[in-house]
Amino acid sequence: MKIRNRLTMQFAGIFSLLLVLFSLVIYYFTSIYRQEDFYDRILSRAHVVAKYVFDADVADARTKRMNQIRFYQVLPYEVVKIYNSDNKQIFTEGNGDLEVSEVLLDKVRQEKEVHFEQDVRQIVGITYTDNQGEFVILASSVDAYSLKKLQHLKVILIVGLLGSLIVVLVAGWVFAKEALRPITKVVSEVEKITASDLHMRLSDADGKDELSHLAQTFNKMLERLELAFDMQSTFVSSASHELRTPLTTMMGELEVALMKPRTPEEYQRVLQSTLEDARLLTELSNGLLQIAQASIDSSKIELAYLRFDEIAWMARDQVIKRRPDAHIDIDFAELPEDEDRLIVNGNEALLLIAMVNVIENAIKFSPSGKSATVRIMIGKNDVKLVVKDRGLGIHEEDLKHVFVPFFRADNVRNITGHGIGLPLSERILKLHRGTIEVHSKINQGTEVTLTLPQAYGIISARS
Repeated sequence: MKIRNRLTMQFAGIFSLLLVLFSLVIYYFTSIYRQEDFYDRILSRAHVVAKYVFDADVADARTKRMNQIRFYQVLPYEVVKIYNSDNKQIFTEGNGDLEVSEVLLDKVRQEKEVHFEQDVRQIVGITYTDNQGEFVILASSVDAYSLKKLQHLKVILIVGLLGSLIVVLVAGWVFAKEALRPITKVVSEVEKITASDLHMRLSDADGKDELSHLAQTFNKMLERLELAFDMQSTFVSSASHELRTPLTTMMGELEVALMKPRTPEEYQRVLQSTLEDARLLTELSNGLLQIAQASIDSSKIELAYLRFDEIAWMARDQVIKRRPDAHIDIDFAELPEDEDRLIVNGNEALLLIAMVNVIENAIKFSPSGKSATVRIMIGKNDVKLVVKDRGLGIHEEDLKHVFVPFFRADNVRNITGHGIGLPLSERILKLHRGTIEVHSKINQGTEVTLTLPQAYGIISARS
């Protein structure tokens, strides 16, 4: 069932229930009031008849005349009967069925006043004491007029309920349609967005209600999708370029070498050049393999408690082995009193790869001095490695692409590299529930911060 139909039915159901309860309350209390009021009228009629019958021999002429006038003001379908102490009927007025038994008369004598019904006839029984003894008076009548009005009220309430239900259904349908109009608009706008139109955004996202919040959420999702598509496009184009360059070079060198006989020295040069290009392809393949391995489920990676500073020193040593002319300074911002605060829970090989990539990038893009500064900082719940260089820097618009594999900024394309280091480091940090941040300014240098959660709390809890 559609939301519009469900809202209409719920709205109509709730309103109908209220109307039914309201109608039942009105009918019930009207019926009770009618019944009690008519009992009072019958009771008054019983007293009038008693005075007319028993006061006739003692009352003056004026009182007799008033009693007589009241006596002839009968009720509809009235029946009045008077019984003496021997249960003998001594007076009757009116025609109608009135079942009287000795049990009933004894009950009236015992309770002095009783009210009851026989079908639609209402009956009041009272006792009346006179100089001749105690008598039982049974007065009854049918409230035909009020019963007819009550029946009319029932019809009016039922018709009104059905009519109101129709009005509520129509109003609920219109209300649901208007209430869901913004959602319908959002759906219509979302249906128009395709892979080639990710730049489009939903309107009505400036309000503060739930629908505006929904539109804002959709727009944020579209921003992420657009960025992901851009990153994918950049990855494909950059990867194609990086893979095509060494292959084209190899093919060109080999084709030229095969055009005519060469000297052994020329063949050796061609083979050496081809070997260098093959090594580049191997590095690219290894980088892609490492990215794939770093993207697997973190639960499948073996973790151990490691000293963060020791991994940093190991990374420094590996970079110096690869680049003997590099100058790397490692500095503690503040050495903690408790060395357990330097312990992290991670995979040594992967964390070493991440640190080596970041430090090597700092050396690579600092052509002036081949130097980088590495700083270890201890936070409240984490430990950081801050790597800073004084190189070329990265343009602001290129910073959002630095974690895309094979992406390289325009100002560093003349420097050897494949654009794999930072994306690989980011994947590794994510596997370890850490983060990596890059801040850079053109011609001033770049600062990369690796952050990992401390294992101090876990170790303390286990100990």
